[in-house]
Amino acid sequence: MGQLEAAKQQLDKNGFLDIEVDPTLDLVEEIRRLKKEKNAIILAHYYQESEIQDIADYIGDSLGLSQQAEKTEADIIVFAGVHFMAETAKMLNPTKKVLLPDLKAGCSLADSCPPHLFRKFKEKYPDHVVISYINCTAELKTLTDICCTSSNAHHIIDSVPQDKSIIFAPDRNLGEYLKKKTGRDLLLWNGSCIVHEIFSNEKITKLQERHPEAKLIAHPECEAHILEKADFIGSTSGLLRYCTESSAQMFIVATEAGIIHQMQLKNPEKTFIPAPPNNTCACNDCPYMKLNTMEKLYLCMQYELPEIVLEDWIVEQGRVCIDRMLDISAKAGL
Repeated sequence: MGQLEAAKQQLDKNGFLDIEVDPTLDLVEEIRRLKKEKNAIILAHYYQESEIQDIADYIGDSLGLSQQAEKTEADIIVFAGVHFMAETAKMLNPTKKVLLPDLKAGCSLADSCPPHLFRKFKEKYPDHVVISYINCTAELKTLTDICCTSSNAHHIIDSVPQDKSIIFAPDRNLGEYLKKKTGRDLLLWNGSCIVHEIFSNEKITKLQERHPEAKLIAHPECEAHILEKADFIGSTSGLLRYCTESSAQMFIVATEAGIIHQMQLKNPEKTFIPAPPNNTCACNDCPYMKLNTMEKLYLCMQYELPEIVLEDWIVEQGRVCIDRMLDISAKAGL
C-alpha cells in the first residue's frame, strides 16, 4: 500500500491527510504553484494563523467569504476556515471542488444547535420566520428562511415585516444584542461560541484600569457584560475597520486573537491587546480555526483532499436562505 492510500484510510479518523511533509519544502512557493496549476483560490477567515492569512487570495469575515465564494471563477475552492464555511461555499458552488485542510475544524456554536432538535423546536412555532446565523451546519440551513452574519444581521431582521415573529438561532448572545439593536422580540435558541464566552470581566476591567486610554472593542457574540462596557461592537471586519479609522492608539480586542494580525498589518503604529480569558492562556484562540496549518493546506491542495461533499437535497434546500441573505445584503450595499 502506498503512502497516499494509507493516508486516505486514516482520513476519516484524523480529518486530514496524515502524510509527512518534507521539511525543506518552501511551503509558500509550493502553495502558490499549486494555486496556479489547479486554478484554485484560497479563502481564509481572519481567525486563521498569520501564515495562512498571508498566502490567501482573500481574507474576510463570514459575509465577505460567502460573497467571494459565490462569484469565484476558480475550479477549486480551498477554505482555510471551519467546516460550516466550507459547506456554505459548496452550496454556492455545487459543481466546484471545495476543500478543507482539516475536516475536524468544526465550530462549537454550530454544534450547539443539532438540526434534529431544532426541527422539533421550530415545529412549535410554525408562524415564525427563522433567521439563522451563518455559523451553523448545512442541514440547519435547510430549516432556515434567511441566513445572516454579524455584519448584516440588523439588515436581515429589518427585512422581515414587523407583524412577523422571528426565531433567531443559534447564538443567544448575538440574539440578545440584536433584540436591543432592532427592538424586535426575537425567540432565541440557546447556543453559544466557546471562544466568545470565555473572556474574563475582571481581567478586562484591570486592563482598562492600567490602560485608561485603550478602547475596548468586542464581537457581538460576546456575553452581555462584555458588550455593555465595550467602546465599539462589530463583526470581525467591522472591528478591523474601526481600529483603522479610530484616532485611538491602543485597543483591547474581545474576539478571537487571529484578527490582531490584520489589525497590526494595517496599523503598525498602534497597540492591540487580546482580551484575557478565564484561563491561563495568554490570549483567546479558537481551537478549531487553529487546526488548519500550512502543512495541511499544502497537502490538501496537492492531493485535493479532504473534499466537502453534500447531499443534493441539502445543497438545494440550504442554499435558499444564503441566496436570500446575499440578495438583501447587496440591496443594502453591504
